[in-house]
Amino acid sequence: MNIRRMTVAAIAALALSLSACGSGGGEGGGGETTDDLTFGTGGTSGTYYPLGGELASIFEDNVDGVTVNYVESGASAENLGKIFQGEWQLGFTQSDTANTAVKGELEDLDGTKIDNVGWLASLYPEAAHIIVREDSGIESVKDLKGKKIAVGDAGSGTRAISDAILEAANIGESDYTPEITDFGASTDMLADKQIDATIFVVGTPVAGLTQLAATTDVKLLGLDEKVTSAIEEDSGAESYDIPADAYDFLKEDVPTVSVFASLVASTDQVSEDTAYGLTKALFEHTDEVTLDVGKLITKDTATLGIGDVPMHPGAQKYYEEEGIDLP
Repeated sequence: MNIRRMTVAAIAALALSLSACGSGGGEGGGGETTDDLTFGTGGTSGTYYPLGGELASIFEDNVDGVTVNYVESGASAENLGKIFQGEWQLGFTQSDTANTAVKGELEDLDGTKIDNVGWLASLYPEAAHIIVREDSGIESVKDLKGKKIAVGDAGSGTRAISDAILEAANIGESDYTPEITDFGASTDMLADKQIDATIFVVGTPVAGLTQLAATTDVKLLGLDEKVTSAIEEDSGAESYDIPADAYDFLKEDVPTVSVFASLVASTDQVSEDTAYGLTKALFEHTDEVTLDVGKLITKDTATLGIGDVPMHPGAQKYYEEEGIDLP
């Protein structure tokens, strides 16, 4: 099975984007360049949305003539689709989803390549959190068979990683009941015992889990080496340990997998000069990011996870000036 299977809603959103472009043949939305930028983020309970708000302010304050409207979204796949269509100009995406998109391997899109997206920067690792209630009796991922599991929102990269985790644990599509929802809704449902588990790929620590743990006894399930190896081989994710000090309820590090949160921009509608300014502002003002992930944003790791995603010419200019080795 292709573990990058998208939800029906996400596929429909991207397919609509392709049809709106007029050909479905892999050509982007086109259009003239603009400094009036719409920035696709993610759900309001995750990291993407508040980080998008802080970066939008940094960009407006430090890039002449730029305005940035950050918007809630289904995250990775939806952001890429909107950029492809020409509706949005900036977006967060998981690195694995971006690579799948530019290679034309998003399932049900008939090999169409998202060809007008340029890499600006890798930001921080996003770890898969597998959350259950302490009183659930669930001790490992294999115990999720037969359970009701929140597997991510439509249009998010979380769904691909959720599929990868469950498949690697030999839990097939017919072996559990999926709940398609965002992280905030899933934590409410877990607290109310409407679901048995939620899987989400987010920066660590994430406020939504800290808030849940303040009122509900929860635990994180770790992945054994056999499962992580299978996920790494098929998904592009990497082994990663959630540190014990990330959450008060943890007593030890939790082994899981991670992809990279990245920032991309339209190569049709964001000029080289504007992309240069955005990239420069990002790294020169990371101290203004109040979220914990801000400490992880550094130009020295800016190409982690880039894979086959083309570098935006403006970002490339910045990195070359800074002496950063490019892939």
